[in-house]
Amino acid sequence: MSAERIAKLLEDIRFLDPARFELVQALRELILGLDAGITEEVKYGGFLFSAGKPFCGVFSYAKHVSLEFVAGASLPDRFQVLEGAGKFRRHIKLASAGDITRKHVREYLGLALGAAAKP
Repeated sequence: MSAERIAKLLEDIRFLDPARFELVQALRELILGLDAGITEEVKYGGFLFSAGKPFCGVFSYAKHVSLEFVAGASLPDRFQVLEGAGKFRRHIKLASAGDITRKHVREYLGLALGAAAKP
């Protein structure tokens, strides 16, 4: 984990859009709080989180923040919030901190983390 690279990306996001920065920070805190073994790195222009292997990423765009799931296509989508049609990945678009609750982000993160722990 490069703390310097993480800090620089956060600084850039805060400069561009303070509200999006707050949303990114809320997601990071939620993800890192899932398990003490989760690591974070800057990759692909966002934050990639791993628990032995990568399981999700947080990417800030002009109008939203995307929470990407590496093996999202295999996750159950009980609340029908996963987007994407690729072979493996799925994502949840978030426009505000309220979307974290409305779109059941904590539940999907738990599923993604559990899937990453399987051999």
